[in-house]
Amino acid sequence: MAILRGNLHAHTTFSDGLRSPSALIEEYQALGYDFLAITDHENWIPTEYWHSLDHLSARLLLFQGVELNYDGFEQHVGKVIGDRETLYVLNHPARYKLTVPQTVSRVHAIRRGGLPLDAVEVTDTGLYRPLYDSDEIPLIRIATDDAHRPPHFGRAWVEVEARRDRDAIIRAIRGGDFRIGFATAKP
Repeated sequence: MAILRGNLHAHTTFSDGLRSPSALIEEYQALGYDFLAITDHENWIPTEYWHSLDHLSARLLLFQGVELNYDGFEQHVGKVIGDRETLYVLNHPARYKLTVPQTVSRVHAIRRGGLPLDAVEVTDTGLYRPLYDSDEIPLIRIATDDAHRPPHFGRAWVEVEARRDRDAIIRAIRGGDFRIGFATAKP
């Protein structure tokens, strides 16, 4: 099996990104990525969002997704949708300036609320935030771009050894069979 590189958190003009879905796909194809999740904000997307994503053409493997607003406190949760599997990610705790204990508390609250969190981002717009790369947080740790605009594109990624299949990629990530990468040295 090949090593596949991808980004699991990116935005388009359907919410607060600066690239159309097609242009965003082109950005990541030019970077040599193998997969990309488009995860626009749920409260901004129009009704045609899902239908439009269904009709996109790409050489890379495209995941549909959405960035959910968690009810109860300010927190985004990424929902990356495979064919049968779904990956839930606690998005950018650094943006909320959470401590590790606060992050752990949120993980438990969100799980009690019904979302089966799998992973936490150790990045904020692709920049490494080492505080969240902690074994105290009971989630696998992933790196994403949270791409809205250049220079976010290509800053951080996950690499999996898996078949070029959405569910196989999600299972590999959930199983911890991946590594994270960064375009520049960790700050």
